[in-house]
Amino acid sequence: MTLPVHRSLAGQAVDALRELVLTGEIPPGARVNEVEVAARLGISRGPLREAIRQLASENLLVLVAHRGAHVPAATPEDVRALFELRTALECAAAELAASRRTDADVARLREVCAESRRTYQAGERFPYRLDLAFHQALLDAARSPHIAEQVRLVQQRVVLLRSGLRDDPPHQHASLDDHDALVDAVAAGDPGRASAAMRTHLARVCAQMLAEN
Repeated sequence: MTLPVHRSLAGQAVDALRELVLTGEIPPGARVNEVEVAARLGISRGPLREAIRQLASENLLVLVAHRGAHVPAATPEDVRALFELRTALECAAAELAASRRTDADVARLREVCAESRRTYQAGERFPYRLDLAFHQALLDAARSPHIAEQVRLVQQRVVLLRSGLRDDPPHQHASLDDHDALVDAVAAGDPGRASAAMRTHLARVCAQMLAEN
């Protein structure tokens, strides 16, 4: 992995380590081997340890004194609790997006939906970046920065827990259809319908994760 050059070394290390965690290259339950990861990223252990502390503050790693860091694994109770919070936040965001969206917001949402479908139909596993991009576009349309920040943290934890799951084509196609339905509700300016579409989508994702857990 090559680190980008436009950020500080500490920022680059955080981004690179987050990528390894969220893509499942360091899977849930695994320990972060500082020597191996530092060598892989081409950095010293100092910036890596800063990155570990940052990801621990985001609940993407668990840091134990004298034992290092590991990627957390989830219980079914953890999954349910995360989705209770995510549903409350993102249903509110969907309502606000339906009330505040512009034509540019709707165009961006449709663009991400189309790219997600093209990418998945091309044979790639459903890419977490495009999933996050879709939800970010919705949050941009909602124009509620405090909700957006909390959603970002919760979404990362959900992506982390999903990283170890097998690919499930029927579920992925249903999720893409959910996204399309949500965009239609936002474009129509219907807050109630947008909230209901988001609730349906998140319930589907939660059920799939619990079935695999």
